This record gives sequence, structure tokens and C-alpha cells, in this order.
Amino acid sequence: MKAMILAAGKGERLRPLTLHTPKPLVRAAGVPLIEYHVRALAAAGFTELVINHAWLGQQIEDYLGDGSRFGVRIAYSAEGEPLETGGGIFQALPLLGDQPFALINGDVFTDYSFAELRKPLAGLAHLVLVANPGHHVGGDFHLQGDQVSDAQANQVSLTYSGIAVLSPALFADCRPGAFKLAPLLRAAMAAGQVSGEQFSGCWVDVGTHERLADVERLLEARG
Repeated sequence: MKAMILAAGKGERLRPLTLHTPKPLVRAAGVPLIEYHVRALAAAGFTELVINHAWLGQQIEDYLGDGSRFGVRIAYSAEGEPLETGGGIFQALPLLGDQPFALINGDVFTDYSFAELRKPLAGLAHLVLVANPGHHVGGDFHLQGDQVSDAQANQVSLTYSGIAVLSPALFADCRPGAFKLAPLLRAAMAAGQVSGEQFSGCWVDVGTHERLADVERLLEARG
């Protein structure tokens, strides 16, 4: 199974750190955020990674190189213009192949075991969900057993963690250009094609200076 790390965001809420550094290379405890993912994916048995990038993306390629020093092979999908999550994945599909692949948001920090993603995919997607954080109390989806649906007003909701397994078939009717991933997931949910799990370990959406500081504290506590 291949894995894709989403690394094309500008990270505007992390300015001025991201004025001259792409968000995935912002450091926590001296290590770029994306390096934690690369090393964790390698430890989980992934050997082929795809990384998309846009803003200052050449810096990401220069830092990670071909991945050999991490024990993986990295291919890059450069976006000349922002393609959003769905469009970015669609552009990278030729690099990902025709089998299900793991998807990791480059701007989350977690101790989730990516080895758990290396399982057969029954439908079109499998999502890792977390308890709603304070900055996203409304949540995203509802988990009933192992099936994910769009959360209704009377249902307990959870937040999509930015960790998933997707089938290329999810993008069968898509066309090149910028588009979001969420509508594709919701259509698949309506067809009963999305499974999920709840993760209760360490997870931080590193979107602000405050949350970056939270990650620093977590790493310091680990020693």
C-alpha cells in the first residue's frame, strides 16, 4: 500500500513562520512536522510515499529528497495552482496507482499507528475519527458501529482526523481542477461505502501558533 501526505496548504494562520517556510517544514521540537509522518509511515511498513505541494514546495523536495535516508521512496505531485484536497489527490492518482492508499494530512500531529491502515478496504473509504476538539465542536460525521454517515442534528458527531484510506474509485467521476474531498465522501457515505474508527490517542490539528505550542509541550513531556 502506498501513502499520500497532503502538504500543499499555505498555513496562513501560522504566519510569520510560513511566510518563507512551507507549513509542513515548520518545526516542533526541532523536527519538521512532515518528518514525523515520514518516519512513522516508514516504521509502519510503508515504502512508497506521494507528497503533493504548492506553496514553497521546492523546499519540501529539497529537505526530504527521494526519501532514501528515511527508508522510503518519495514521489512528488507539484501543484501550479491550489487544487484543494480533492483536486490534489486526483492529480496525484497516476503516482498512487489503482489500489487503495493511505492519506495523511501533513498538518496534524498524532501517535496513531499507521500500520492499522494496512488492511483490506471494503468500500470506497475508511476514516479515522477523533473526539471533537475545542476549535471544531460541531464535528463532521457520525460513527455507528464501523459505518460512517453525515451527522444529523440528533446524533453524536466526531471530527475527521485527516487520516484515511481511500480507493481511487472514489474519484471515478472527477475531472482535473480544484475541488473538495468532503462532497465525495458524503456521497459515498450515502451509498454505505464509508467505514470508520474512533481514535482516542494523541492528535493535534497544528493550524495555529497555540496548537503548535501544544505539540511542543507534548514532545517535551515525552523527553
